[in-house]
Order: sequence, then structure tokens, then C-alpha cells
Amino acid sequence: MPQTSAADRTHHLVPNPAGRTHLVEQGAGPLVLLLHGFPESWYAWRHQLPALAAAGYRAVAVDVRGYGRSSRPPEADAYRMLELVEDNIAVVEALGEQSATLVGHDWGAAIAATSALVRPETFRAVGLLSVPYTPPGGPRPSEVFARMGGAEEFYVSYFQEPGRAEAEIEPDVRGWLAGFYAALSADAPPGADPHFVARGGRLRDRFPAGRLPGWMSEADLDVYAAEFERTGLTGALNRYRNMDRDWQDLADFAGAPVTQPSLFIGGGLDASTTWLADAIEAFPTTLPGLRASHILDGCGHFVQQERPADTNRLLTEWLAGLPA
Repeated sequence: MPQTSAADRTHHLVPNPAGRTHLVEQGAGPLVLLLHGFPESWYAWRHQLPALAAAGYRAVAVDVRGYGRSSRPPEADAYRMLELVEDNIAVVEALGEQSATLVGHDWGAAIAATSALVRPETFRAVGLLSVPYTPPGGPRPSEVFARMGGAEEFYVSYFQEPGRAEAEIEPDVRGWLAGFYAALSADAPPGADPHFVARGGRLRDRFPAGRLPGWMSEADLDVYAAEFERTGLTGALNRYRNMDRDWQDLADFAGAPVTQPSLFIGGGLDASTTWLADAIEAFPTTLPGLRASHILDGCGHFVQQERPADTNRLLTEWLAGLPA
């Protein structure tokens, strides 16, 4: 297996309907698009790019619209799910390919699943990390989230109010990111739960103070912080602000399964895995092409960064078994 390093990566800007997508590419072979979540960037896949390249794939990690060096349209509704699907189509076309496998983490998992659902002719397989697939439909999302907090407020509702989370985060981007990453990782101390906000409080009130998660170095944090200090958080947060629009846009796909070959990897200590346990149990119906589902014991939310060796092994084994 060939050896690869960060020096083998190339950065590109390719056109999309909003302007441009920044992507980082490594390797040659079948195309694998890697889609990050919140609050991350292409850098979330730094461990996977060389591993997939060494395994014989053209690995491409993108900055999702609103992040990093990709375009950040000012309109909130420019971040609806179907717009992000079109960005993925544009990347495939700009790279001169006919099809791709998608692998997404967190919001990237939802974007990947939706892309596979609505454009199956382009996306031949889909790997989902941390967030399991739930078909479109059901009650209006904002109404569901409004009921979840009880005496407190669910974090999604908090993020959905324009400007509110930005006012908390942007005066201290680096400190906020460090606390958020630490709170959702396997080594978070008891009581570090940023999923709920006390009325009149801040999300960071539940963050562990003055620590990084074990999987993140100060240099890693510098990469993320530098990007968000430059761009602000509005583009990233606008994903949360389109969930009702997505519900309307995808009404024709209510209850629809993703039928392509699929993979799920979750963390045993991740709320996304435990809260959505029913979605995982429904995989035989919602992901009939599922090849494997793995829960990594002792792992938090950021699976591909917390457990890169396990994630790389599971991804490459799954990719190797896909139809040519």
C-alpha cells in the first residue's frame, strides 16, 4: 500500500451555484467525497485523506457552503439542504467524474444521506458517521425542538434564532470551540452537556473549562479557530435555520429509504447515537442497502477524529466491498 502524507494534498476552488467550493484532494481512484459537520471544516478529515488515498481512492474533503474558503451567501435560505445537494453535484462535475461515494459526519451525514436520496444516479453509496439516517417527514422540526427542552431550551432552538449564538461565540471563538469539542467528546467530565441551555443562559455555561479533548492538539484548535475568526459563524449556523424549509422541500420524499450501499459508524458515548437509537433500529427499513453498522465503545461525537484508526479501517473495508 503506498505511503501518503499531508504534502500530497492539493487545495482547489471549484464552481458551485453559490460561487465556489473549497476542497482538499488526495489520492487517485474512485471518488469519495467527505462532508464535515458543525463546527468543523475539511480539516475534520485530516486523518482519513491519507488513509483513503493509500487504499486507492480519490479522497476529497470539502468545506461545506458557509465554512472555510467556500462561498458564504448572505441569505439564510441559501443554506437549505437541496442547495447543499447541488453543491455536491457541482463538485463531482468539476472533478470530471460521473459518480461518487459520500461519507459525512454530523450535519455532513444528513447532507450525504439527502444527496443519495434525491440524486441516486450520482451518489452510488453513502457512509454516515455519528448521525443515523432518519427519512424526511413527520412533525415540523421547529415544533419538535421547542418541546424537547422542558424547563430549558434545546440547543437547536437556540441556534435557530439569528444572531443569538453568534453573540455568544464570536467574542471568544477559540475558547468557545475548545469547550464545545471537549463537551461532546468521550473524555468530557460529568455535567458537561451542551445540548440544553438554561433560560437566559448560554450554551458555554455547560462546557468544561480550560481543557481540550484528548484527540485535539493546540495546533488543531488553531486551524479551526483561525477559520471561524475569519468567517464568523453565521454561515455554519444557517444550516440549523433551514430545517423547516428542508421539511417542506423534501415533502415528496417523506418516509423514503436510502437504498444504495451504506455504512454507519457511531460513538457509544454520543448523544446522537443514544437519542436516535430508534433510528438505528429502523435501519433495515430506512437503509435497506446497509452493509455494516458499528458503535465504537468509549467514543464520543467526533468519531473520525477521536478514533481515526478504527474509522479508517471500517471505511476502507466498506469501500473495498462496494460494487465496482
